Amino acid sequence: MAVKRVGLVVHNGRPEAVDAARTVRTWCESHQVRCTEIDVWDQGGARRGARDEVKAAGDPDLIVTLGGDGTFLRGARLATQNDALVLGVDLGRVGFLTEVPVQDVVRALDAVHGSQVTVESRMLLALRTSRPLDLPQDMEGFLCEGPVPPLPPPGVHRDSEDGASWGFALDVLALNEVVVEKSARDGRVAVAVFIAGRLLASYAADALLVATPTGSTAYSFAAGGPVVSPRAEALVFTPVAPHMAFNRSVVAACDEPIALRLLPHSGRAVVSVDGQPRGVLDPGDWIGVYAAPRHLRAVRLGPTDFYGRLRERMRLTDAPAAIADGEATPLWSLTTPPPPGLEHLSVPPFRSER
Repeated sequence: MAVKRVGLVVHNGRPEAVDAARTVRTWCESHQVRCTEIDVWDQGGARRGARDEVKAAGDPDLIVTLGGDGTFLRGARLATQNDALVLGVDLGRVGFLTEVPVQDVVRALDAVHGSQVTVESRMLLALRTSRPLDLPQDMEGFLCEGPVPPLPPPGVHRDSEDGASWGFALDVLALNEVVVEKSARDGRVAVAVFIAGRLLASYAADALLVATPTGSTAYSFAAGGPVVSPRAEALVFTPVAPHMAFNRSVVAACDEPIALRLLPHSGRAVVSVDGQPRGVLDPGDWIGVYAAPRHLRAVRLGPTDFYGRLRERMRLTDAPAAIADGEATPLWSLTTPPPPGLEHLSVPPFRSER
């Protein structure tokens, strides 16, 4: 695709990200491409919703993020508003979302401009709630723990038709996870969890979360959830520190929505979307999490080596007993075409190690 408008999302606290931003601006100038840096604050210091930010940036068709996974999530929040491509330039240390090395940023921009990239589709989550979310003033201390003010509550989607059983569709999408967590340090949330309309169990816990396959290596992983290929289509439910023996994750199909309803004697709960607090639920309120009808479109320069990255990022080591039996090669080298009956496999072409 010929790039016409670039939205630039920069981690300004990192000098290498600032330097890379200059490189992106120079490329845009030489290709007569409009480049707008998108910041979450307006001049008055308040934070804006993604739709307002994208509109103010001139509706970019490519979002370029310079930072780690947090910066990429911010860029993804913008890109989902208008189905823009998102190019994540890797300046992080332990993340999974950004894959283009910073030294390849010009090559990546040239490739996007010349339609010579792989566009990877990532599942998103959509939300419905029993009532629109809000951020009460008495919660500001919990919701704003640092110098960055919280994002505004997501509005009701403009195409939403509210109904008693399906609630209000929120104008927000999640790439990693949706979390319902306790609002007091010494409290807990009591939640009935429904999958595909059927009660699974009632939990008393610090938090409960629903993750995408992309988000399975984020908060869900830290809470003991499974690692799921980002190419999969599934919803991953994981309780966080539940007060019960059953503490396992449940992986549901993408057409099996997961609903969380606060029980009558539960404490108030905070709803976070991709790590950002976006509202609160009171006892009796519920939130439904669904596979969104649209996907994030992420730019890749080649096939994604998710499992190699998993080994690298998690610093996986091999069992000493296995090493004693011999050292494994880095790849299972499938160098010939698949035999009959295996043509459906999706295995990246073999590349010799440098």
